[in-house]
Amino acid sequence: MEQFIRGLPKAELHIHIEGSLEPELMFELAARNKIPLAFHSVEELRQAYHFSDLQSFLDIYYAGAQVLVEEQDFFDLTWAYLKKAHQQNIRHVEIFFDPQTHTDRGVPFYRVLSGIYNALEKGQREMGLSFCLIPCFLRHLSAEAAMQTLKEILPYKDKIIAIGLDSSEVGHPPKKFKAVFDLARQEGFLTVAHAGEEGPPEYIYQALDLLQVSRIDHGVRCLEDAALTKRLESRAIPLTVCPLSNIRLQVFKEMRVHNLRTMLNHGLCVTINSDDPAYFGGYLVENFLAIYQGLDLSVEELVQLARNSFLASFLDNKTKEQYLHELEVYFSEAHDL
Repeated sequence: MEQFIRGLPKAELHIHIEGSLEPELMFELAARNKIPLAFHSVEELRQAYHFSDLQSFLDIYYAGAQVLVEEQDFFDLTWAYLKKAHQQNIRHVEIFFDPQTHTDRGVPFYRVLSGIYNALEKGQREMGLSFCLIPCFLRHLSAEAAMQTLKEILPYKDKIIAIGLDSSEVGHPPKKFKAVFDLARQEGFLTVAHAGEEGPPEYIYQALDLLQVSRIDHGVRCLEDAALTKRLESRAIPLTVCPLSNIRLQVFKEMRVHNLRTMLNHGLCVTINSDDPAYFGGYLVENFLAIYQGLDLSVEELVQLARNSFLASFLDNKTKEQYLHELEVYFSEAHDL
């Protein structure tokens, strides 16, 4: 089954590139940039990856991002992820990054963007990996700070497909950023937002109604509201669910009680993603394996999740159809074996 999942053509729509910073690379970049770390070894750092909630993760996540300074650092970070994605037969990636995590430290936006984008272009040339790029606002910071960041993004709008919202959810409702997202849409960006992971279903309503998002990132708490669940199903609004992340951050205590199967049974357009794979114990194949084993999903359900990942992407229809055809051929040939 691992071989089947690894070969399954799929897209990843919810990956924070800073969250793919493996401890080995973190130490390498810290040495290169002469930045002291609070940990003395890779092993000690990995031992710190035991989180009680989202905030306990974010504290160490932001500390790790301090080693990212030069354009080459962002290139190396992205390239390391793309090599793993290629090995897992991820055909398309939609990458989140957090500009404010870096610009607030004095790292210019163009440097962050250039490093990430150049790696993505190389991945497309050398691996055939298509991509979209989505900068996210940090919701624990002010709406004014987000607006300033949006203005920094605008000169580079040809490289960016959408605007997102992430970081500490509880106490930072989507409505706080309505004016910023209004301007982003006026400038031609699509919008997405983290909602309904630790925050209540009301945050999902706000993301849909006020931010007018095309996708909900996470969204697992939607099932607490029957009307919301029906709305998501009837409008085919995608949910980018991150199973291993949900377990590591104590959204669910263990995989067997995750509500993913129930979401599928309600006809929701669920996709599987790795979120911050260096911190949560696995990339996309590991997430697929975890739900297969923990929820006893069928092969057909796994293929449907892969299909959803292309349908929910921001690719043009022609490219979607090409990837979906590739997936159907793979499934058909696997059935013949």
